[in-house]
Amino acid sequence: MQKIEITCFKAYDVRGRVPDQLNEDIAYRIGRAYAQVIKPETVVVGHDIRLSSEAMKMALANGLMDGGVDVFDIGQCGTEEIYFATSHGNFGGGIAVTASHNPKDYNGMKFVRESSKPISGDSGLFDIQACAENGEFDEVAKRGELKPYESQSAYIQHLLSYVDVNELKPLKIVTNAGNGGAGAVIDAIESRLPFNFFKVHHEANGHFPNGVPNPLLEENRQPTIDAVLAEKADMGIAWDGDFDRCFFFDENGRFIEGYYVVGLLAESFLLDHPGEKVVHDPRLIWNTRELAESNDSVAVQSKTGHAFIKEIMRSENAIYGGEMSAHHYFRDFAYCDSGMIPWLLVAQLMSRRGKTLSQLVDERMAKFPCSGEINSTIADPKAVIAAVEAEYAGGADSVEHVDGLSVSYADWRFNLRMSNTEPVVRLNVESRADETLMRAKTDELLAFMKKAAG
Repeated sequence: MQKIEITCFKAYDVRGRVPDQLNEDIAYRIGRAYAQVIKPETVVVGHDIRLSSEAMKMALANGLMDGGVDVFDIGQCGTEEIYFATSHGNFGGGIAVTASHNPKDYNGMKFVRESSKPISGDSGLFDIQACAENGEFDEVAKRGELKPYESQSAYIQHLLSYVDVNELKPLKIVTNAGNGGAGAVIDAIESRLPFNFFKVHHEANGHFPNGVPNPLLEENRQPTIDAVLAEKADMGIAWDGDFDRCFFFDENGRFIEGYYVVGLLAESFLLDHPGEKVVHDPRLIWNTRELAESNDSVAVQSKTGHAFIKEIMRSENAIYGGEMSAHHYFRDFAYCDSGMIPWLLVAQLMSRRGKTLSQLVDERMAKFPCSGEINSTIADPKAVIAAVEAEYAGGADSVEHVDGLSVSYADWRFNLRMSNTEPVVRLNVESRADETLMRAKTDELLAFMKKAAG
């Protein structure tokens, strides 16, 4: 095959506009390249609900089979179902055809190798890109075969293993799949749980009639809020398209910052497993660390990003890892992220404590108020971060560069980092029980950054 340039490879996955950046020819090449670089005997594949996904998956599968790989197809699924099937079925690798929360004319792929270990830019992804672009593929002795593979029943059983169903109260829960893939899993698990589900934008629809499923966008949250209030629900949950992230709303329809969800999940595990380690990202840390220490545990810091979190979790044998961006990772889920396990654990914590979701988080929010992540588009982000460090490092208790710049004082701290995927700088500020101070310092930092940027 002739050489071509492929522009859809990113730091952690493949994402591109269809058909100019990603199409069936490129998908075929990626399949051949994955087979040649990773050298698996078997690969499990699946696709999300996008209109182009099934055809893209079949082109990918043909590339894998022409590379001598036996391909096992689980059909329409979420990314975490590929993670589960890969480890559960002892496959040599797994590929989900998905563009998650990207616009509807996009598609993409997420890759793992054996045991659902991540494949990212520093662990083989760019080797796959180079091989796919080059188009020089080895001859193989025997073409692989395509076989169906059923993993959902084992996956549902695994999800239920994280909770004691007998402890769960009959909560009323609003679910918003955003017309993505999460609805199918709710339907499959519903009969096993005592919950009363009220389903919003539930049916999978690749046309995305209610907008692209991305609950981080404030305009996408209102349907969930309205349903929680109308139904007098105990909790609302919304997912992105491939449901590897989930977002929470309390009984008042209030959106819960992901930082406090990390604390809830850490606490949920450590109540049953005191002394186990949990992992967190460097953006907001004090709440998670205090909850870990109060449960005789250690909270370990990791760079932001799934490949880093998973690597630290494996090396520390951590039971749970969380990012405030709503990615939650579980040791017993092959150290991978899941958007289904978190809400089950939160529902169990509400049931055990006899508390509403707002009661569970309000105390922590008062103790460690935070700004939430504030994004600023800046022409020269490195210069601005350097200027912020020069201004704020003096007199600080600590200055760290684990991921961007983290500066801590006795009663407040902040993290400022460049995005891995977008041309923006992200600011997070938190304080110790002083919301007025947190807001003042947030405004002060934003004004300083604007001035420094010229």
